Amino acid sequence: MEDIVIVGAGIAGLATSLGLHRLGVRSVVLESADGLRASGFALGIWANGWRALDAIGLGNILREKHNKISGDDLEYRCVNRGVLLETLENELPRGTIRYSSKVVHIHSEGRVKSLHLSDATVLRTKVLIGCDGVNSVVSKFLGFSKPAYAGRTEVRGFVCFKDGHGFEPKFMQFFGEGVRFGVIPCDGCNVYWFLTFTPSSQEKEMVKDPTKVKQLVLMKFGKASDKIRRMVWGNISKGNVCVLGDALHPMTPEMGQGGCSALEDSVVLARLLAGALRRSDGDNEHRAVSEALENLARERRWRCFDLISSSYIVGFMQESDGVLVQFLRDKFMAGVVLKRACFDCGDLALEV
Repeated sequence: MEDIVIVGAGIAGLATSLGLHRLGVRSVVLESADGLRASGFALGIWANGWRALDAIGLGNILREKHNKISGDDLEYRCVNRGVLLETLENELPRGTIRYSSKVVHIHSEGRVKSLHLSDATVLRTKVLIGCDGVNSVVSKFLGFSKPAYAGRTEVRGFVCFKDGHGFEPKFMQFFGEGVRFGVIPCDGCNVYWFLTFTPSSQEKEMVKDPTKVKQLVLMKFGKASDKIRRMVWGNISKGNVCVLGDALHPMTPEMGQGGCSALEDSVVLARLLAGALRRSDGDNEHRAVSEALENLARERRWRCFDLISSSYIVGFMQESDGVLVQFLRDKFMAGVVLKRACFDCGDLALEV
């Protein structure tokens, strides 16, 4: 017999249990998996979410591990889902979460609910809280209908750059031809990306097969913009070889940044390469050059992605006749162009 049982050790389940714990109330969390599930990889948390995390005592712990995304004053950070779940788990008393505890049936015994688990265990509880996702057993017990399919599909990815990704703390999104693609840095090494689209009947079948998901994602990147696709999946450098200028970031002409960005590439490369050669000797010169080119890739990747996607969007807006797009174009496009022109690539001063 338990006073409070929470089904599902996801964000809602663990945060609810921790909130109760902070107030001196014990609960038990049942999780069907044999460990924490970090599916989805990451999530964006706005100011309201941070207020809730502050309320249960986790805000500052998580802020230290995740960069604030620049932009408006409203707090926004991309949080590693696994880190969030582990932090919640670590703050709970040992034994609160019971893994490999799948609820298969719920029976009402007046004010008490009995939970029948897949291993034949039966728990009785005075309070039952369902936090077990869209296919919730608790929701089914309450008589909820199955969730309706909205017609959109999202593929998500999480990439770790062990030596750092070099992206600015910005939330970038690309829209085009029914595809929405976004990239959000979590910290200095980890990047979360997502691709949302409306699948055709054939694509729905591909999504069901994990081996075909990458093929589908690459195809969608191709539809959105081959330039974006190459920037995300391609290598800027390999060993002692790299690319600059149009070879690195071919873009439509609407931003007028092709030549300017090529000049930026040149200054950054010259600074990094000369510095590496100055610090190296004959024996480690090749390694120093490779590291310099890798640093170039990290430093320029986000800037190039920003320019390519912005140029594509500005071109789309210039050629569109819709009233709303015309309004946005007249109101904001000049600011978008000027903001990209304010970038400072630095001088040629070498680090001593």
